[in-house]
Amino acid sequence: MASPSTTAHREGAARAEQSVRVAVLTISDTRTEATDTSGARIRELLVQEGHQVAHYAVLPDEPELIREQVTELVNRAEVQVVLLNGGTGIAPRDGTFEAIDGMLEQRLPGFGELFRMLSWNEVGAASMLSRAVAGLVERTLVFSMPGSTNAVNLAMTKLILPELRHLVHEVAGRPQA
Repeated sequence: MASPSTTAHREGAARAEQSVRVAVLTISDTRTEATDTSGARIRELLVQEGHQVAHYAVLPDEPELIREQVTELVNRAEVQVVLLNGGTGIAPRDGTFEAIDGMLEQRLPGFGELFRMLSWNEVGAASMLSRAVAGLVERTLVFSMPGSTNAVNLAMTKLILPELRHLVHEVAGRPQA
């Protein structure tokens, strides 16, 4: 249960930023826009919560390409948050973690920790295979989650969406470099 001061802080953040502008990237060597159920679920949940999808793309699991796309999105004024799904496991082609982790200037380790903890209830010990990660790249929030639709739903409904407005409000209060 949130304390009264936490509740008031979140309510203030929600009033300050009603709609968050989000870029969605699906990282996959096999999915297309037509078959990307995880990216579709992310976009659906964002719109249901009143947020805007500022950009959407499916990219192959190539770390350099991922870094280039995230850098481009971070430099767009209309993008406040970048949500990536896919490529966070340990298969030979899973390179999203390597691409994103080195870009993060300030990490939110609780995101990955909580994601794995909540995943335990659904997939048991396999939850340790997830390398979900989040943090800031410049003044843009970046979240990288696994690509399964169940994992995306969990990350979005239990972790990201409940705090998205609050997180964006906090970042907005940071001094610019």
